[in-house]
Amino acid sequence: MDREADVTVTELHRVHSQLSRFEDMFPGYRVEIVEGNIVMSPVRPFHARTIRLLWNQLEPQLSDEWGIISDVAMPFSDEFELCPDLAVIPAAEESRNLSAYAPDLVEVVIEVVSPSSVRNDYEVKDKRYAAQGIANYLIFDPTKGRCSTLWNPGPDGYLGRDTIPYGKTVTVDTTVGELSFDTDQLPVDPGVSV
Repeated sequence: MDREADVTVTELHRVHSQLSRFEDMFPGYRVEIVEGNIVMSPVRPFHARTIRLLWNQLEPQLSDEWGIISDVAMPFSDEFELCPDLAVIPAAEESRNLSAYAPDLVEVVIEVVSPSSVRNDYEVKDKRYAAQGIANYLIFDPTKGRCSTLWNPGPDGYLGRDTIPYGKTVTVDTTVGELSFDTDQLPVDPGVSV
């Protein structure tokens, strides 16, 4: 490993150590560092079920070159340590089984919205993921019964986006190949009409 890689790994672990102190202190909550603040979101059944259903659809579509991680820390800076619901990274990296990964490994990121994460998922993460150059960002929203696909990352967010109501198939051309998600069986919060 060269000197530059040593610095990157060391920096990654230094930033991640901020969040690792809180990992087991708050069961039932997802913990991230957003805009320099520790953000705890309660985990809801629809959130976890949506992640599981999406993972089950995503995994068979990926070649052996790609792996999936879920809720694993990605330190962007001292002020941003995000834990995507699902992220596609090289399989060789996924097999290392680390507690934190560099965000530049991610090709596709998927977030599932919960009532407490609306701003973070639609605004903050849009800008962070795009600025990092992550090619595709998908937001599945059980609170509204829709999926937003974002692509063409720029410094201020994604330049391309579509919104597809649940009940339809979401198909996205990505750097890892064409991916399709059947949204017909994804859970929707009660009271939302799709």
